[in-house]
Amino acid sequence: MKADTRILSIIVPCYNEEKSVPLFYAETVKQETFFHEKDVEFEFIFVDDGSKDGTVDAVRALREKDNRVHLVSFSRNFGKEAAIIAGLEKAAGDFTVLMDADLQDPPAILPEMYRYIEEGYDSVATRRVDRKGEPPIRSFFARRFYGLMRKISKTEIVDGARDYRLMTRQVTDAILAMKEYNRFSKGIFGWVGFRTKWIEYENVQRVAGETKWSFWKLFVYSLDGIMAFSTAPLSIASVFGILFCLVAFVFMIFIFVRALIYGDPVAGWPSMMCIISLIGGVQLLCLGIMGQYMSKMYMEVKDRPKYLVKDEF
Repeated sequence: MKADTRILSIIVPCYNEEKSVPLFYAETVKQETFFHEKDVEFEFIFVDDGSKDGTVDAVRALREKDNRVHLVSFSRNFGKEAAIIAGLEKAAGDFTVLMDADLQDPPAILPEMYRYIEEGYDSVATRRVDRKGEPPIRSFFARRFYGLMRKISKTEIVDGARDYRLMTRQVTDAILAMKEYNRFSKGIFGWVGFRTKWIEYENVQRVAGETKWSFWKLFVYSLDGIMAFSTAPLSIASVFGILFCLVAFVFMIFIFVRALIYGDPVAGWPSMMCIISLIGGVQLLCLGIMGQYMSKMYMEVKDRPKYLVKDEF
């Protein structure tokens, strides 16, 4: 290796990707010719997120023929966010890139991404321009989520954004400086700023295996994003509180005047129960919103490690 050779750390979170790992490696090394001309060498960092199949063995097999392949294997499943931060912490490269093992992040566009880094961009991010092959209901709610985040958050979160992102060392260090336990990488990427170039590409189907993201997991993940980068839900809860205090005050005046004119009839009992139920439901909603924020604070102050490593090389 030349003295001025730079390193590109390729970080690959894996969960039950036994079949995808060798295919990913084979496709990615095809881009080495371009990077060798730029005096850039690859470093592969596979992060096993507690897989139950032979993902670790597949990575070991790659290591036997290429000592640039590294592994961080968790003691259990900690989630993709933990895998991302673990890979970034292990990466020693001048540049880092996050990629999925299933080849939905096409290695073929790596040269184009690097050219923009050479032009002076600090980060090159990717977004899908379509959602072919994805269930319509998931696509609908995904678009609503990104639209909502643009309105309630000051952090830039682009519709269709992927975690597939090439970054300079400066951007990587900025992300590592954010120590929060509850992480939402798409928001963190936007929050740290820096000059970013966006590349668009059409959706690519998985090369092997099945997606690990169910609708429920995506819903919970979206809530994490909202709580992490917006306090708008708390403001909404406050508005609800003020609004229903006014409604209750007006309703008390109405009851008082009606009692003076008509006495104290029992005819209004059904409407009264409806209003009580409505107000009670709003109160529970607001308490739930505040509870979500408190639960995030609870996990932060416990200061538990984001992941535990079982094996590493």
